[in-house]
Amino acid sequence: MLRPLFPAALGLLVTVPAAAQDEEQTAIDALTDVIVVTATKSANAENVQDVPVAMTAYGETTLDALHVRDLEDLSFTAPNVALDDIGTTRGTANFAIRGLGVNSSIPSIDPAVGVFVDGVYMGVNSGVVLDLFDLSSVEVLRGPQGLLFGRNTTGGAVLVNTGDPTAALRVKGRLATEAPIDSGRGTWNSYASGVVSGPIVPGVLHGKVGAYLNKDGGYFENGFNGQDFGKATTTVLRGALEFMPTERLTLLGKIERLDGDGQGPAFQNRGFHDRDGFSFRLDEEGDAKNEHWFGTLKADLEVDFGEGRITNIFGWRDAEETTRGDLDASERFLFHTATALDQRQISNELRYAGTFDRWDVTTGLYAFSQDVAYDEARFLVRDLPFNTIVPGAGRVDLPEAPNPNAPPPFFGGGQQDHTVYGLFGQADYALTERLTLTGGLRWSREEKDAAVTYVRPRPECSVVGGDCPTEGTNPYTGEPNGFRDEDDWSNLTPKLGLRYQATPEALLYATYTKSFRSGGYNFRITDVALFLDRIVAEGNGGDFATREETVDAYEAGAKFQTEDRRLTLNGAVFYTDVSDMQREVNVAAPGAAVVQNIANTADAGILGLEVDGQVVLTDSLLLNANLGLIDAEYDEVRYDLSGDGVVDGVDLGLDLPRVPAASWGLGVVHDLSLGDRGEVVTRISFAHRDRLAYTDSNLGWVQSAYRLDANIAWRTPYEGLTVSIYGKNLLDEVQVGNDTQLPADFGLGPYSTGVPVPFGSPAAGTSSPLKKGRLVGIELTLDR
Repeated sequence: MLRPLFPAALGLLVTVPAAAQDEEQTAIDALTDVIVVTATKSANAENVQDVPVAMTAYGETTLDALHVRDLEDLSFTAPNVALDDIGTTRGTANFAIRGLGVNSSIPSIDPAVGVFVDGVYMGVNSGVVLDLFDLSSVEVLRGPQGLLFGRNTTGGAVLVNTGDPTAALRVKGRLATEAPIDSGRGTWNSYASGVVSGPIVPGVLHGKVGAYLNKDGGYFENGFNGQDFGKATTTVLRGALEFMPTERLTLLGKIERLDGDGQGPAFQNRGFHDRDGFSFRLDEEGDAKNEHWFGTLKADLEVDFGEGRITNIFGWRDAEETTRGDLDASERFLFHTATALDQRQISNELRYAGTFDRWDVTTGLYAFSQDVAYDEARFLVRDLPFNTIVPGAGRVDLPEAPNPNAPPPFFGGGQQDHTVYGLFGQADYALTERLTLTGGLRWSREEKDAAVTYVRPRPECSVVGGDCPTEGTNPYTGEPNGFRDEDDWSNLTPKLGLRYQATPEALLYATYTKSFRSGGYNFRITDVALFLDRIVAEGNGGDFATREETVDAYEAGAKFQTEDRRLTLNGAVFYTDVSDMQREVNVAAPGAAVVQNIANTADAGILGLEVDGQVVLTDSLLLNANLGLIDAEYDEVRYDLSGDGVVDGVDLGLDLPRVPAASWGLGVVHDLSLGDRGEVVTRISFAHRDRLAYTDSNLGWVQSAYRLDANIAWRTPYEGLTVSIYGKNLLDEVQVGNDTQLPADFGLGPYSTGVPVPFGSPAAGTSSPLKKGRLVGIELTLDR
């Protein structure tokens, strides 16, 4: 159905931020409109070009044009930013900005990139990349944000702002369907959403209700049985009320319910399959279930003191998730897992922002508390003995009974109470009309109380259910069952900066920021001896928690925009000094399949450059571009990253994980007026990201990618009705959420040889969850 339209589908801009679009604006007008952001937490939203922070902001118009379904859709749209889903657990963020991120789905690991939804910090990475709709804006802040945000944002922050109720009646609906046309893979993926917003009592009470449904028939084909794979259904219900009892006081409440149910990840084993293709063979389809409640209550009070504003944001989240997956990524039952997660959090931020002559002041209090419980079960080598292999690529007939020589299942996990307190203040002082000095300080304290059960062969138990032991001895292995421990970290986070308004169009700035990522615990300990040896080797006085990670960040930047906003050009250079880098080191290992050890591995330096901008060539043609360059290297290594048994120059010479040397993007927007027949807007973008190391050993890596996206939209003469044809990843580039090595002891090797891999050899296969390739879709939007 879509194939005849495909030549016309080349157009999708992925880098141009935009503000909400007025009915009478052309597409080019909307893309050059003033973009206001909330990242500085000032009393009033500010023009992004006046904010001395390296950031990319996306307004409602651009988010709609990009057909953003989740945050991962923005991964190629800004320099040095990767908003990836880790893939092993659906919806789990694996974000990295300027080379700082995590490579794990373990919920006890604090993210390096903080995600804030309507001002509320998300306490775990799980469920962050799930379906989004009805967005007013997304702001991506690059570099540490340890002052105003402060919750472990050593890499950066992503601010997601959902739509508020409107003063006038607004109805917005969307229908879309997409598929991997002409690929021989999968089937249709369809979306439907609707929002109704408007006054209940004009000027006093406004309301909004919305609903979203995604029905994915499965993008991939499982070569094991020839069935479509990746099926999932997601529903979201959302409501909001805005109450204005006085001219100065506004209360805004929002609540959301999300339900998701689908198959497990499309794991590819690259010991069997070409890493530049989408083929895989899984004997178990797995599953992923998500149930999330999320609510916020925001109060804004305008006060005479400093012509300021007092803001209070209360947030609450209750999330439950279960997964099951075929981690060996083969058609044999060798390494399968099951997990469960319960997370509950509450937070509150009270702040004041005001102006006193030459002073702009922002100060506040922050409190956060969450309870996290996590289960993991591992089922190993249940069908065939070690060191056997099945020649050929045909289907394997598995025995009905498990292999009697297989190890018993692994059970374990962890539970943690986590509390954070913060006190912060920032002041901007105008030294002259053009020169402003910024100074700020944040005091924070984090407390963690953890109970960890080693993930080892043991009688079945559940941490979430409350019956996994942490004391005593494992009856199967003779090892300790686990441990209980508590720790706390307190620190001061300073910020210094200068901002110089060289001309009305040009802003220069320089900043120094310090940020911390608190120490923590590992819920996925499968090698007890290695874990206990690390504690002794690090000399932490017997502490089970890792030390906190410290980041000193230096940045100098410039922002330029002409008065008519037809030319915008921004750039920044930065250097990030990382001490006691916290890493999850993945190692393929016999007996446990994969060992994940969390440790303070190294000190490192990251030097980078970023440039982005746009230019309006004519009233109907706009070009944009972005470029990110990073040079990262270790200064000192204190952990055996390479896995060769020693810490030496080999470890020091490894690439830092998640750091592509270069990324860039180019885009074009063309606006064609049809007079009384409407308007046709064509967008094209072409982006690239270099190959990058994924694991600390560099054995795991993600290939480079060229990304071509496209969109052509007809804004019809019927009020608010738009029809668009779009394409994503039109070059069908292969990307994965991670690239984890599996042990050769499973007998995993290329089928074409038919020869078992010798016991003790390096990793012979991988567990690499595939992302979707080429998609072409059609969308109908009504907004009036």
